[in-house]
Amino acid sequence: MSRPNFNFLFRAIFVAVLLATAWKLRAAEAAPASSTPLTREHFLALLTRDLTAHFNLEGELQLELLRDWAPPARVSPSWQIAVLEYPTMPSSSMLVRCRIAAGSAVVGETSFVLRAALWRDAWATRQPLTVGTTFDVAMLEARRVDLFRERDVLPAAVGDRTFIFARAVPAGRLLTWHDIARRPLVKKGEMVEVSAADGLLVVTMKALAMENGAQGDTVTVRNPESQKNFAAVVIDENHVQVRF
Repeated sequence: MSRPNFNFLFRAIFVAVLLATAWKLRAAEAAPASSTPLTREHFLALLTRDLTAHFNLEGELQLELLRDWAPPARVSPSWQIAVLEYPTMPSSSMLVRCRIAAGSAVVGETSFVLRAALWRDAWATRQPLTVGTTFDVAMLEARRVDLFRERDVLPAAVGDRTFIFARAVPAGRLLTWHDIARRPLVKKGEMVEVSAADGLLVVTMKALAMENGAQGDTVTVRNPESQKNFAAVVIDENHVQVRF
């Protein structure tokens, strides 16, 4: 009696397993995606993504419908929306008109009234701030706020040592854009170095600053000999440049 060929049996089983796996994968690829109704949550997710991209919003946009949700009377494996009319600007209350499509078939056009919030971290003071102090995050803390309701607040992504506090602010208050200013690198009444370049030729001189200026600002300076004023750009501490 001949002994069974175990190598042959092993190869046959291995090939059978591969064929069964390939058949299952092919069947899964060929199976149509399940069809679902357009839920309120899915619609708001699509609309949130569209409005965030359209207005280039930074933060977490949250939307709420101000009327009962009436889903389209059909199901589909994929849903799309197209906003036909946007509000002029994003706000806590918006009216948008949308076209809803199930796959490639348009199922309706409807206007929706939305309540919206844009959540983002903003700076609040830990301690009282004094005028002219250099911006320092150690004096501040991040607080989550709705930027649609607190439009002037200073986002926590803004602020470094190129800023100063432009006015006194008590502890526990949200900072606004009006509370900070660029730190002046050039101050009125002080002598500054002026550089001017024309090709390889660089000329430097001293001049009197006639106004304060932060980096990148154009300020008026005065030649102390001729008493003539001219404009220059602030490029560094007590240093301005004339551009031709």
